[in-house]
Parts: sequence; structure tokens; C-alpha cells
Amino acid sequence: MPSHIAKKTVCTSSIEEAAIVIQQGGVVAYPTESCFGLGCDPKNTDAIKQILEIKKRKRKKGVILIADKFERFSAYINPVPKEILEVIQNSWPGPNTWLCPAKSACSPWLRGEHPNLAIRVTAHKPAAKLSQKSNCALVSTSANVSLKPALTKTSSVVNAFDGLVDLVLDLPIGGDLSPSTIRHAETGEIIR
Repeated sequence: MPSHIAKKTVCTSSIEEAAIVIQQGGVVAYPTESCFGLGCDPKNTDAIKQILEIKKRKRKKGVILIADKFERFSAYINPVPKEILEVIQNSWPGPNTWLCPAKSACSPWLRGEHPNLAIRVTAHKPAAKLSQKSNCALVSTSANVSLKPALTKTSSVVNAFDGLVDLVLDLPIGGDLSPSTIRHAETGEIIR
């Protein structure tokens, strides 16, 4: 039986508890810059599938990875030319997501139908600490059912996803009013 069926979701303010859930293959709802996100270890395909099922999100769209530092993305993206890397790193930490060329081994569950993977070093301290304590980048997709508004309150997340996610990290979201900007690393084109 899948891990997300017929059990209550734990609600806690402990980043350490949330990190353990991620390390054990679970799905966590956690605060980000502008809303709650649904996340897991990007190496765990079952957890990614669970997130997409919960959101009713098509796999072809892909997801964003966030982390506390750039090095956590090295297993997923190809090396970026120095001059482009400098521009990217100067925009972090912050609300700037970059589409970087994905390694051929990067799971299509992460990149969808795209040759690139969306990555961001987050400036939101709880999300950054969750990445650091989990010792990995984190899948980060808004906590909502596709095409519905992203959730910004712990109570809304619990009401929407109780029994569907393993843990809700009950800490405040950041002050950003809109989602991160998404840019293509090689062209600089703004996608969102």
C-alpha cells in the first residue's frame, strides 16, 4: 500500500523532523518564498510520482529543485559556462529560478519533457535549512492542485493534503507576493 494512503499527516515546526521524513522517502509540505511547496528527495521517483498524483500535475511539465547551495545540483545538471554561472550565482540566494541543461541521467520525472532542469538557491531560511538538514536538493512545486491557487497557510495545506503528505512544516512563508522568476540560463530569456 502506498505510504500516503489512510494516515494522518504530521504537522510540526521541526525542520529536523521534516528532514528525516525526506531522507526516509516521504513527501513534505514546506514554506517557501511565496507559498507552501510540496517536496521530497529528487532521487526518490516514488515520492515524485506521489507529489504529481497529489497535485494532478502532468509529468511532462517537470518540477523545480531548490537547495541551500549550488553544489547540490551537480548530480542533475551539466557544467555551466563560467560567464553564465557567474550571472546565475549573482542572482542567488533569491527568487530566481534558472533553466540549466540537464544531465542525460537526470530523471524525466524531474525535468519533464524538457532538456533543461529548473533550479534555485533559495533565500527562504527554513527551506534552505531543510535542504541542508536533508543533505540534498529538494523537489519544490507549489502546494496546490494544478490550476488552483497556491496555498499560503499551514491550516489550508493540512485541510487540502491531510493523509496525502507525510508532514507539514508549520513555519511561515516568505514575503514574496509572486512565484520566482524563471529564466533560461543560456539565453537569459524570461519564461515566467
